[in-house]
Amino acid sequence: QEKSCRLSAALLGEDSEISQDQLYELLKYAALGKCHNAAQPSWCRIYHQSHLAGVVVVVLHEMSQLHFYRFYLQFKHLRKVFRHRFTLAPSANFPVSLYGEGANLKPQNTSQGLTSTSSECITKSSDLQCDPIIRRYGGKKQGLTSYTLTLEEQEKNDYPIEGSPGCKGYISTECDQQRTDSSPLFGLDCEMCLTAKGNEVTRVSLVDARGQCLLNELVKPESTVVNYRTRFSGITKKMLLPVKTRLSDIQTRLKEMLPHDAVLVGHSLNSDLQALEMIHPSVIDTSLLFARSEGRRFKLKFLAKAVLGKEIQCEQKLGHDPTEDARAALELAQFFIEQGPTKVAELNLEMLLTAEKLAEVSQNKAALQPQGCGFQEQLNEPPPLSKPCFLDCLQVTGHKPLLLGRQGLDSSGLCQSNLSTSDKQILQRALEDVPLSKFSIIQFSLGPEYLASHLHAGLYEKVRSKLTDMLTIYAGPFEENFCMKSVKKEFGRCGPIQSLTVVTETFQPHVCIQYEVLEAAQLAVESLNGAEVAGSCIKVQRPVTAAMLDCNVLIKELELDVENEGVIYVAGLKKSLTETDLQEEFSQLKDLEALFLPKDLQSGKHRNCCFLKFQKTQSAVDALEAINGWTMKGSELRSRNALAPGHLWRWIWQMNHSNGKEGKHIFYEKMEQLSDCEQDLRKKVKKLDHRIKKLYKSLHSNTLCVVLFPGVN
Repeated sequence: QEKSCRLSAALLGEDSEISQDQLYELLKYAALGKCHNAAQPSWCRIYHQSHLAGVVVVVLHEMSQLHFYRFYLQFKHLRKVFRHRFTLAPSANFPVSLYGEGANLKPQNTSQGLTSTSSECITKSSDLQCDPIIRRYGGKKQGLTSYTLTLEEQEKNDYPIEGSPGCKGYISTECDQQRTDSSPLFGLDCEMCLTAKGNEVTRVSLVDARGQCLLNELVKPESTVVNYRTRFSGITKKMLLPVKTRLSDIQTRLKEMLPHDAVLVGHSLNSDLQALEMIHPSVIDTSLLFARSEGRRFKLKFLAKAVLGKEIQCEQKLGHDPTEDARAALELAQFFIEQGPTKVAELNLEMLLTAEKLAEVSQNKAALQPQGCGFQEQLNEPPPLSKPCFLDCLQVTGHKPLLLGRQGLDSSGLCQSNLSTSDKQILQRALEDVPLSKFSIIQFSLGPEYLASHLHAGLYEKVRSKLTDMLTIYAGPFEENFCMKSVKKEFGRCGPIQSLTVVTETFQPHVCIQYEVLEAAQLAVESLNGAEVAGSCIKVQRPVTAAMLDCNVLIKELELDVENEGVIYVAGLKKSLTETDLQEEFSQLKDLEALFLPKDLQSGKHRNCCFLKFQKTQSAVDALEAINGWTMKGSELRSRNALAPGHLWRWIWQMNHSNGKEGKHIFYEKMEQLSDCEQDLRKKVKKLDHRIKKLYKSLHSNTLCVVLFPGVN
């Protein structure tokens, strides 16, 4: 069964904010896999990256989290399909922090007009058929037995073979069992010195399939050493003086250690086996595996850096480390087998080698410059790049990124070779070209007239005002001399209260309560409306304003949001309870995956509520039934489905604390008609959401799709 890609990032609460560097990690690993120093992101995990069909980044020009929640109901597709959402920390230079410095993302005109990246991708794909690796192994992935050398290949490449004239006295490893694709791999490397007899082994290393060192032994040569070759071998006369181990000892140990179906891996392994005077029937030679034309071979040092992103045989070290070399050869073979010939050919190793040589030449030229001249050049040169652009790495591997943008919007630096006059044109190009591209960046925009700073400020105030109203409830009427303490205690069981004031404008007293979390306000409306509190039967309701007329619809949609699947809110906790206490108390709940205990972002104190995330939706439903009315440490618990994921909870808190005392005393807002501009904006956003839906549906399965709201900064 074909493996499918999966992204795992189950983050709650404060962890729901990620930095530009963390997003860069994700995109780099998704695009490059294990090449060019790419590694699994530190904050999430991509499973089966090698099966990724592609990466698509949709950038919504100058739109931010503010737009998403102001037009939450209009972003119908976006909120139903994209189940992982994170607040992105602000960045002074969005394209540089995301794609790396040196990213060539400017328009590129040619004499025939604008270049087409998609056609270049097709050309690169057809060029692969001429690659020596594809010509030798074909394009499909195969098991390890397809890459072991045949008897003819071993003979041609000077491997010791049973019965051949030059192998008299050689010892067989006696690994004569039939090889399968499940046979174990072992990395082998030796260091040699020149003796009166010729090349003799002075050090042997063997590593297993996990890279663990099984053998790393110094060997005393039989003949007098003529040249220790210390620069390469790292061996000195002093090192060999106390050594008692002889070649025959190593031969015996290797015979004992290797299972009968072992496959040896090495780089130019024939030299090692000749020096060991041993015959082994099944080998993978990485110098031949990564095939080149005209019989040339890549060096191990280059392959380790280009394919694995590892530096070996460093000049600072004295000689080569055979364990390091054995491990590198083994990992190269494993990479080749796991990724398959096509993926390896796509690395375009010849181009990488040429680029490396050119860089060396330019460095040598710089070193030969007169000191004064060199100093002047340094003054004129830009500062060194702190983060290499992985888009450039993609181009080197033959996958030129597809970059589609809109004319007149290059302030983000994302527009490259395909500039369009409208989002409609961009979508049309994307539907044609994205399926052919390994990495695509598609930029949509509402248009400059809708992204003006005064409109942004107005939107912010509307969102802040609406969220404040949704966090606010009015309760009453109460008797003239009601007990405020009883009221605060009862409503406090629904969740953390930010402010509580008495409304005196009414015939009988009412209270206005503003909560810190949406769930608390909703719980108060659901559980205390019509209840008897402080001796009075009260009504609990939210403010009635024009903006709040769709509040119930919004609450329902938030509850059904994919991000809130399997997450419940629990209130009424004692503030003295720690996260460990709660983990212990809730441990009996089935399929509990994570617990988040909110805290005041200024004081750091815990709130009297928490969020529980369950692996299965049904388990969350069962937990709700179990928890409601549950008493914990003498306190009665109340719970409901979650409404605000972690990033929204944090954002609401910041909004409520950004305006000083404003917002702590809430009164009825004067009803306003929505401006024509905002009505038009809603239509635009709805259309934008539809375009994202259309693009998303056209993508191959196993495509990682990321939508960015980068904001104005």
